[in-house]
Amino acid sequence: MAISKELLDLLVCPQCHQPLELLAESRGLKCQACKRVYPIQDDIPVMLIDKATIEE
Repeated sequence: MAISKELLDLLVCPQCHQPLELLAESRGLKCQACKRVYPIQDDIPVMLIDKATIEE
């Protein structure tokens, strides 16, 4: 089960409060502003700053 469009529209980055985009194969949610990627585990986004990785 993928993340619904409605949920994705509500979620923002906990660090900078910017919108997130779903990465390919639902491997995470990426903030375009600060480049943090929040993991998705068992179809649940883990929106904790200390669990995020930073990608370019």
